[in-house]
Amino acid sequence: MRRAVAKKPGVLIVCDSYPPVLGGSEIEAQRVARGLIDRGYRVRVLCSGGPPMPEIRHWTDPCGIPVSILTRRSRGRMKDLMFALNVTWSLLVRRREYSLVYFLMQGLHLAFGLPTAHLLGKPSVVKISGDGILTIMKGVRMGRFELEKLLEWKIPVMLLNKQMFREAQSVGFPQEQLTWMPNPVEIDLFRPVSGDEQAKIRERLQLPPGAKIVIYTGRLSTEKGIRELMRGVAEAARTCPEARMVLVGDGPIREELQALGRILDQADDRFIFTGRVPLQEIPNWLGAADVFGLTSPNEGFSCSLLEAMSAGLPSVVSNIEANLQLVDEGIHGLTVQWNDPRAIGAALLRLFEDEAMRARMSSASRTRVVENYSMDKVLQRYEALFGRLPGLSDDGPHQTV
Repeated sequence: MRRAVAKKPGVLIVCDSYPPVLGGSEIEAQRVARGLIDRGYRVRVLCSGGPPMPEIRHWTDPCGIPVSILTRRSRGRMKDLMFALNVTWSLLVRRREYSLVYFLMQGLHLAFGLPTAHLLGKPSVVKISGDGILTIMKGVRMGRFELEKLLEWKIPVMLLNKQMFREAQSVGFPQEQLTWMPNPVEIDLFRPVSGDEQAKIRERLQLPPGAKIVIYTGRLSTEKGIRELMRGVAEAARTCPEARMVLVGDGPIREELQALGRILDQADDRFIFTGRVPLQEIPNWLGAADVFGLTSPNEGFSCSLLEAMSAGLPSVVSNIEANLQLVDEGIHGLTVQWNDPRAIGAALLRLFEDEAMRARMSSASRTRVVENYSMDKVLQRYEALFGRLPGLSDDGPHQTV
């Protein structure tokens, strides 16, 4: 006998920016969208435009995800306003296409879009992308309005780490309204490589075969603590001349960092800047490295660190809450003060010199990610959250199987 199975509901994911824009939240948006589509959900992403986004209104991205680019030429506050107005309009005109709105990034579009979804009777969920954001929201009028509506309508709020839970409770959220929702990683794409594979990757990428390579992947911006990490590499190089650093990504301080690299290393070959690379190439760069470095003073939940751990890299990370939920000291990596280059250099040197330690940390890092942060594990959490939403009904015709 054939049984009826309801189609999964339609989901609109609203995020200010989206790949190819670099950033953890952007990568998360794409991964979650694709994962939900693979599980039978009908998903569309609403985002803003401008370089490096394509100059079109409706786009199917390289992962097969439908994306509506709602602004293209406006900038600054005008862009924020136009994006918010277009989000509101899209929620109205597409109301028959979706049952759930997922606001992945906060901003003016949340102040406009959340009431619109509420008036339409569409359940919403909101994810906060980093430490300190809820506190900032409480300090400005529009943010207070958003917090009031989240509380009044009991909108589920997804958070990334313990510090964010403390902040949420300090601005009035009850525990039952809060959900821990980590970012997912594709464990088959980001995987450990053998010694022979690493040698071939290094040859292809024109990296020195005998180098001790620490890698950073992500946006080159001030809040990432990259200057201190580079100084730490220079400290390690005093004892280990083979030390090299590869910086994969781009951002507003790239030229400044390149200038710092020339100051720290007169030979001008210790710091290698790749610029922006396609996302599918990042696993190769990770495969070429020995250690991953992330010494930022503040994070929400680093997709870059998660990818590196999935690829089996031991890490040197700043001892902040977001990193400590992934890296246990001495097990998955070494933890340091973010602004202490000498401590960073000493930690890198320990890992460079102890191959057995690197191997143990590699195995432990991969295991932690596979058991807790794979696409499958995280999407199970999303589906459990969606299943608890009042008023969420499956839409569309029913299938039989």
